[in-house]
Amino acid sequence: MRIVSWNVNSVRTRADRIVDFLSRHDVDVLGIQETKCTDAQFPYSVFEAAGYEVAHAGTNQWNGVAIVSRVGLADVEKHFPGQPGFDKDPHNEQIVESRAIGATCGGVRVWSLYVPNGREIADPHYDYKLRWLYNLGFHVENSLREDPHQKTVYLGDFNIAPRDEDVWNIDFFAGKTHVTEPERIVFEGLIEAGLTEVTRPLTEQRFTYWDYKGFRFQKGEGMRIDFQLATPELARMAAHAFIDVEERAGKGASDHAPVVVDYVEKATFDEVR
Repeated sequence: MRIVSWNVNSVRTRADRIVDFLSRHDVDVLGIQETKCTDAQFPYSVFEAAGYEVAHAGTNQWNGVAIVSRVGLADVEKHFPGQPGFDKDPHNEQIVESRAIGATCGGVRVWSLYVPNGREIADPHYDYKLRWLYNLGFHVENSLREDPHQKTVYLGDFNIAPRDEDVWNIDFFAGKTHVTEPERIVFEGLIEAGLTEVTRPLTEQRFTYWDYKGFRFQKGEGMRIDFQLATPELARMAAHAFIDVEERAGKGASDHAPVVVDYVEKATFDEVR
């Protein structure tokens, strides 16, 4: 099964481009982040015409996540258990945003995640980001305790560069989010909860995101902030991966590149090899 994670930065702007990508790379399941639309505005027909089912969670022009699958789509959840909400005023209701969606696709549980950005270290959004990831880790740990043999992948835009080499210049990020110790600790907490970062050991490409500003892509000044984290049973099936940097290079591209992983049953993998 070929599973892809991609922050598309507006699904309505790039619907035809995404479908072309699905066909070009023979994709089974795509987890989308930052759709930037409501459920009613999502271009379902474009994907359905290409043979895919769609589950989407979106309430406004911000955030939004989706799962697109041609191998089945069942048991959809539009937030993970314990997912916290946010409002900049702590006295207001803390609204659960459209940042997580889960579905079972061909026997694999897929979660498409758009982790809060954090904005600035002193911003309430930064604390929200840490709380969001901590609660996700708690959910992962509980889920694996209940079913240690499950095949689940948590993929998406995590808005964290876990290592210094995951940014083009660590000194540039001094005093900024995405590289702080608390952020890296909660990301590592997902690994300690039982997940494996399957993309890093399988691909030589370094970055998944390049800001539009400052000609970052042309200068090679990127960040590695998009990942696929798999449970042990599924991680053992990760056979091949790549980051589609050429897609990011195209005209009108998203500022994120798709992260592609092939999961193969061991017997099948041995036969192919």
